Amino acid sequence: MKFRSLTVLFLLSAFSAQAETRALFNGKDLSGWKLADIWGNGKVEVLSNGVVSCGIGKPLTGIAYTNSFPTMSYEVKVEALRKAGSDFLIALTLPVESNACTVVIGGWGGGLCGISSVDFMDASENGFSSGIALTNNVWYTLRVRVTPGLLEVALNDTLYTAKVPFEKSSRFSLRAGSDIDKTLPFGLATFETHALWRNLTVTTPPPAASGSVIKSESVSKCQ
Repeated sequence: MKFRSLTVLFLLSAFSAQAETRALFNGKDLSGWKLADIWGNGKVEVLSNGVVSCGIGKPLTGIAYTNSFPTMSYEVKVEALRKAGSDFLIALTLPVESNACTVVIGGWGGGLCGISSVDFMDASENGFSSGIALTNNVWYTLRVRVTPGLLEVALNDTLYTAKVPFEKSSRFSLRAGSDIDKTLPFGLATFETHALWRNLTVTTPPPAASGSVIKSESVSKCQ
């Protein structure tokens, strides 16, 4: 029994050792990023404390990652704060194999958290969203994990959670009629909102020992 336990611990340690966490903001400038080709973009800059400031757009402001990014078996983590405005403080667009979707935090007037799109329905239409009271000038931590057959989302661990199973990545798409596709293949955006972003990382493959990004199944409303 002791030998078996040691073997399991060794395998977990070996898997964890293979996981690589990469910071996507360097704290100095926007190297590796470009301002998305969106009409009415606000100003995006790196502040002296290393935080990325995303200014109010008319209506969108967004940035797109210009380096290579995984399409499967990864976890993204980012902290976001709404400084001013009343709509989404972050729209995180990310790949799921050959498709993509957007995790929206604070959209549709400021309180909707969800995924656009699932089965061609945006976050206001599908069953994977929740109405959440978000407060300005408060940091929120968003984690999104993409693994074969499952997309998971957690905001502050339990504030908003969603699990979206899939057999084919074609279950996911971007919201039609928006410019959010300009942030592909991986990017961040706001809607008529001044937001701050920090500590953006991607881990590949996702940490083995941490299990689901969702800490408490009892609070998950979207599965």
